[in-house]
Amino acid sequence: MFYWVVKAILGPFLHLVFRPWAEGTENVPREGPAILAGNHLSFADHFFGPLHLPRKVITLGKAEYFTGRGIKGLLSRAFFTGVGTVPIDRSGGKASEAALRTGLRILRQGDILGIYPEGTRTPDGRLYKGKTGVARLALESRAPVIPWAMVNTFEMMPPGRVFPKLGIRPGVRFGKPLDFSRYYGMEDDRLVLRAVTDEIMYALMELSGQEYVDKYAASAKVEMARAARNAAKSA
Repeated sequence: MFYWVVKAILGPFLHLVFRPWAEGTENVPREGPAILAGNHLSFADHFFGPLHLPRKVITLGKAEYFTGRGIKGLLSRAFFTGVGTVPIDRSGGKASEAALRTGLRILRQGDILGIYPEGTRTPDGRLYKGKTGVARLALESRAPVIPWAMVNTFEMMPPGRVFPKLGIRPGVRFGKPLDFSRYYGMEDDRLVLRAVTDEIMYALMELSGQEYVDKYAASAKVEMARAARNAAKSA
């Protein structure tokens, strides 16, 4: 209920101020489970990604978003609950398996699961290598996978910016469902998982128009931070 209250309040305001657009919403099923696999350009994706859909989109988010203390922690919990985020432990190992099980439970309930295969926001606007969790979800659940490409949200609200820039229209493109039925029953094959993930990322690249980088976004962030420190030392 809180999700729809937040959407009812924020939706008209976002449409009036930012004039967001959407293409391909007819590709998202009106009932039954589905996986929306998207690029992750900006914090603003949480607002504008699901805005044009009549169904609730449930996403998986860091447990830390829900465990903060004080006013800031309260606001964080309220916000992420309001945008349909379910907390998961992303520390790896058994925690990653628990996240997979949470995603499968959401899909088996007949809901829409939104997932960002890159695992984190892009540091520079480019599209980075996808993690194979999305492929496991697709093959185990056998739910349709719809590419979900955000456009212009990086320019509107890049990392580190608190408020979005005005004058930039954010958009979202929903691609046609991807068919992975030829791989059903092969979710334990690492090569198959990589092939499925790469196909999803290729579809996102075509929809978004982003340049693709064959490395993980988290690794790229570490490299950029290290380069920045070295540059500061040299200066």
